[in-house]
Amino acid sequence: MKQEQSNKPFSISKQLVFSAWKGVKENRGGAGIDGVSIKDYGQSLGGNLYKLWNRMSSGSYFPQSVKLVEIPKKTGGNRPLGIPTVDDRIAQSAVVMCINERLDKAFHENSYAYRTGRNAIGALFTARERCWKYNWVLDMDISKFFDTIDHDLLMVAVKRHIAERWIVLYIERWLKVPYQTVHGELIERTMGVPQGSVIGPVLANLFMHYVFDKWMQIHYPHIPFERYADDTICHCRTKSEAETMKVIIMERLSSCKLSLNEAKTRIVYCKDGNRRERHEQICFDFLGYTFRPRKSKNNKTGQIFTGFLPGISQKSKNHIHDTIRSWQLHRKRDFIELDIQMEASVRGWMSYYGKFNPSILKRTLQALNMLLFDGQFADTSVSKAVSNGHGYG
Repeated sequence: MKQEQSNKPFSISKQLVFSAWKGVKENRGGAGIDGVSIKDYGQSLGGNLYKLWNRMSSGSYFPQSVKLVEIPKKTGGNRPLGIPTVDDRIAQSAVVMCINERLDKAFHENSYAYRTGRNAIGALFTARERCWKYNWVLDMDISKFFDTIDHDLLMVAVKRHIAERWIVLYIERWLKVPYQTVHGELIERTMGVPQGSVIGPVLANLFMHYVFDKWMQIHYPHIPFERYADDTICHCRTKSEAETMKVIIMERLSSCKLSLNEAKTRIVYCKDGNRRERHEQICFDFLGYTFRPRKSKNNKTGQIFTGFLPGISQKSKNHIHDTIRSWQLHRKRDFIELDIQMEASVRGWMSYYGKFNPSILKRTLQALNMLLFDGQFADTSVSKAVSNGHGYG
């Protein structure tokens, strides 16, 4: 093994490749353009992993085309999703395992996506607290972010943090590999990272670290923000400050070959019972929640007040209703398998959307409970979960 490795231009351990395989297997996912599923791959696991390790170590590894599929967006329309082959997912996972920790140390504290110990709920808690302190929010939407990331600028950032030649080489190859449609058409890629790839989220986070996070830290440290991938809000003290920041950020993004979707980018007044200014926009959506003025009760005094608070958004509620309808409960007779699927979905909804104003979510899920009772499935685990409210808060 040592002699074999010494003849290779790149030093990559077999254990790294095997560990990457275990992660890919656990995350599951569909077959890529070659039609090889995770189950198929595992039937000749030793040989497949050896071939991949050998190609990666020798520099002869070239990724296959990325399978392009369209998935519906919650907000309407479709989102392009790129599905690499199992081989390519393992190779990308090996790279992510090598670079994740060092990149995470460099990232900004207000960056919440794709990081160990940070998540969307953390971003929401921080956003809620800052909306109490700052009267105005700049709610930004970047047009087609993942599809328009500039490769040259991204590679500058990659090379700033990564010295291993094999990692840089394979990242460049992953960026350039074409999409392939279900009809066999090849689509050249000159920008962007595929949504659905293992490496894509890490690269997108690194790109935005230099385009936005680091830049804000240097030039506008007095403007706090929360960023989850490309979903970003900035907190401002005045309307004028928010308007100025919008123009400045638009110019910054343009210089990095990105653009704001002006139709979806808004300046919002965080109105509550004590804020008396008038503004047409007094709510915004962030990570599946709507922030707006809401009645609330002080737990210590019992006093009712109006606060600027998050609650599950209408888009998220619509998505839940659409999912429930897709189960077609009125047609089901054998409920065991569906009950397992439903319970996982419902507990996921309660765990995430029940963190803030859970009564709104509970009203949404009561519709599901009525369907379960009407269909004589009242004693199922999912019905008990909804009734008992497990997972809320």
